Amino acid sequence: MELRQLRYFVAIVDHGSLSRAAKVLHIVQPALSQQLQLLEDELGASLMHRSAQGMQATDAGKIFYEHAQAILKQVHDARSAVAQSTDKPSGTVALGIPQSASGALAFPLLAALREKYPDIVFQLTEELTGHLTEQLRCGRLNFAILFDDGQLGGFNSKPLAEEDMMYITRADSRFAGKRKSISLAKALQSPLILPSLQHGVRPRIESKVRQAGLQMGEVIDITSIAILKSAIMADMGATILPVSPFLAEIERGEMRALPISGVSLSRTVVLCSSKNIPLTNAALAVQKLVLEVTHDLCASGRWLGAQSLL
Repeated sequence: MELRQLRYFVAIVDHGSLSRAAKVLHIVQPALSQQLQLLEDELGASLMHRSAQGMQATDAGKIFYEHAQAILKQVHDARSAVAQSTDKPSGTVALGIPQSASGALAFPLLAALREKYPDIVFQLTEELTGHLTEQLRCGRLNFAILFDDGQLGGFNSKPLAEEDMMYITRADSRFAGKRKSISLAKALQSPLILPSLQHGVRPRIESKVRQAGLQMGEVIDITSIAILKSAIMADMGATILPVSPFLAEIERGEMRALPISGVSLSRTVVLCSSKNIPLTNAALAVQKLVLEVTHDLCASGRWLGAQSLL
């Protein structure tokens, strides 16, 4: 198996056509088709099939595509690590961030990187926590912002912040009343709009509920933060989440966030990287900047409800 075969295969999947991929790769289509056949013969599996929409990856092809992308990225990082200067780091760095943390951290980090390290190509991905873990493990990401659930032993981890979770409703919601805080038992009496179990926050909430000897009531599962916000604004229920995804709505007076009394409900935000893949100079620069930006956001109060662990 050759690196060029991986590049060819990724291009075919990305473009959905042998002819388009051949044009982009500057090779003739029969040669590209031959390399795909050699790759399939070596793997003993069909990777692509033709459909009315063009060339599409088979189930085996989808799995191989993820690995091919990760391998090509690691080769690119290795070349960049040899070539780049420590004084002026350059290259590509990929960071994954969960939907529920991106509101607080994504834009400040992006702005700081553009100002301090303009030669670094920064790829910021917003995904569910479970997807980020897999992408970090296979090497598609250099870093991921994850939440410490006691199962991060396979990664290098640096705690960034402890973020409180609060009871959040529409400002005039029938589920909030005029309270200044709410007990966990009372919060559970409302219909709760929560991310699915794939989301890093949900298991933490359910664990705290069990520890308190309580039971979850009605739960509306919504994975998308945008749709979850819409459901809250429609007063379909309340949520228990960190404040960061709702900062804009709270500042505009559209939503309210109440502390949950009698229980410590928070999550530890962690910066993770692979134990097996060395970090380039560019990645090390990004790592340092993530720590600086996080500390500044917490110290200034701009990351509401978060306390720095740095």
